[in-house]
Amino acid sequence: MKERKELKDLEKNTHNHTHNHSHSNTNSGIKEYMPAIISFTMLLIGVAADYFNLASFFKGFIRIVWYTIAYLPVGLPVVKEGWLSIKRGNYFTEFLLMSIATIGAFAIGEYPEGVAVMLFYAVGELFQSAAVTRAKSNIQALLDVRPKAALVFRNNEYISVLPDAIKIGEKIRVRSGEKVPVDGVLFSAKASLNTAAITGESKPATIGKNDVIYAGSINLQDVIEIKATKEFKDSSIARILELVQNATARKSKTELFIRKFAKVYTPIVVFLAMGLTLFPYFFVDDYVFRDWLYRALIFLVISCPCALVISIPLGYFGGLGAASKNGILFKGASFLDTIAKVNTLVMDKTGTITKGVFKIQEIHTLIMEEKEMMQYVLALEATSTHPIAQALLDYPLDETFKAIDANEIAGKGLKGIVNNKKVLVGNAALLLDYKIDALTEIEDVVESSVLIAIDGQFAGYVIIADEIKEDAKETISEAYKVGVKDFYIFSGDRDSITKKVAKEINVLRAKGGLLPEQKLKEVEDIMTNPNAVVAFVGDGINDAPVLAVSDVGIAMGGLGSDVAIETADVIIQTDQPSKIVQAIKIGKSTRIIVWQNIALAFGVKLIVLLLGAGGLATMWAAVFADVGVALLAILNAVRLQRMKW
Repeated sequence: MKERKELKDLEKNTHNHTHNHSHSNTNSGIKEYMPAIISFTMLLIGVAADYFNLASFFKGFIRIVWYTIAYLPVGLPVVKEGWLSIKRGNYFTEFLLMSIATIGAFAIGEYPEGVAVMLFYAVGELFQSAAVTRAKSNIQALLDVRPKAALVFRNNEYISVLPDAIKIGEKIRVRSGEKVPVDGVLFSAKASLNTAAITGESKPATIGKNDVIYAGSINLQDVIEIKATKEFKDSSIARILELVQNATARKSKTELFIRKFAKVYTPIVVFLAMGLTLFPYFFVDDYVFRDWLYRALIFLVISCPCALVISIPLGYFGGLGAASKNGILFKGASFLDTIAKVNTLVMDKTGTITKGVFKIQEIHTLIMEEKEMMQYVLALEATSTHPIAQALLDYPLDETFKAIDANEIAGKGLKGIVNNKKVLVGNAALLLDYKIDALTEIEDVVESSVLIAIDGQFAGYVIIADEIKEDAKETISEAYKVGVKDFYIFSGDRDSITKKVAKEINVLRAKGGLLPEQKLKEVEDIMTNPNAVVAFVGDGINDAPVLAVSDVGIAMGGLGSDVAIETADVIIQTDQPSKIVQAIKIGKSTRIIVWQNIALAFGVKLIVLLLGAGGLATMWAAVFADVGVALLAILNAVRLQRMKW
């Protein structure tokens, strides 16, 4: 029940066009469609009786009662909603337009048309409700993957608790087919996980011991154990739910404009309809009140802003749902609009373009074999917790030496006795302290280097570097195709390393060695160009100021800091740079769909309005101009759910 309530709250935020008569839960089945079915059946029988003289008694009072009964199932809820809106002070609504038009049709004896207008309006609302439900399917999937319980190790046994009750550091057991309750690290040797709800990746992910594991992932194979690193309220799945639910409350400029437009437009339409009924009396010789009232009623039906008010929020909601399905979270519909206009892409380096994990790139030896030198190196590095030490320890060795008297020298490296030899492992400053010159050997090396000296002799060096993400280079070429013309890389890492990485992925403008405030100034300078629409992509705490000031801030959400994720407008759950291009494509597709719907609604309505005012359009044409166009707009918006980017 809690999940269903959250979905209803979400629908209310997303779709202020909610009506009592149509937005019941689609799971209510046939009951939801019964009013429309009853009205449609009675309308068909009535029309057949009228046009084929099937019943001689179907005239006068009986005919009025028949069509009135046919009208009530679909018309009464709308009339009631119109009355309630008036009591709330909201006088000019589509409920009022439809009520006046259909009751007016009854007043002039056009009973079948009065029923038909309200029936097709109700059917349109049912289609709309189904479309909203379809667009919400991805968010429903997220709600469904929230774990309901967790097995936590307490007092020497595993007990079942709610995910909210799990504390950081507790050991949790997850059986095959169960959902991971909180973010943590894997205790077990390996695990195979379905992470589709978190990352949008349908292929199962295999992770190893001590790797990060996200709440909402489904364990596919053996029983695994994890250690909680976050409380449930801070977990990835809780964060996604909060972001997506809040996103629907942040309207795009187009959506806000249409809502304001509808508030002004509707009363104008009502007064124009009154004028269309009464003013011809003073200018037309053969004025017939009934004819001009009929034209005014047609005018009211055509003018109903239903297609616009329905299809535009639905278009944006479809874009938000499609993005979340692909592991991209927009914090509001407004950012779908803005990202579609991005022409300048500024990126951080570490954790954005690169993996943020040091790896051994090259090993150069001078006085001994590689494996032997690495035995000395790893013996010392095993005593350190530095990230570079962890990268070196990944080197495969069958056996290692043991270090004695190992000491860490702050900012320089390690020293100790290994295999009865004095060993130094660190930077050039460490070796210079012991009168060992290695600068000539490494002067052309751009990346970070670990230098090794054994018994006072320079033995070699290991190049350590952050790996570039597999799709980083492809991202630049694809971004250019979707309208991004200018690319920059700004990093706090060394300038030489930053420029080397930029060159590898074909970015011409790069600058390293930047403090957070310097990075911010560089982006602000770019934004002084009035034509620049800037998206900044980062993942660290130091990126938060730039994420906040840029037109669109994009955070890498998998490994990114909480501060960056909170500040950003768009979050890439998978940490893949290629998702940036996908986000731009989704924004552009959403914008195209929305403007197609606006053009369709205004175009058709204008044509039929002119025909109606001239007496050339019937109420049936008015039904198409309103409900028909609304249905077409809804179907167009639903296309977003089927698109591939």
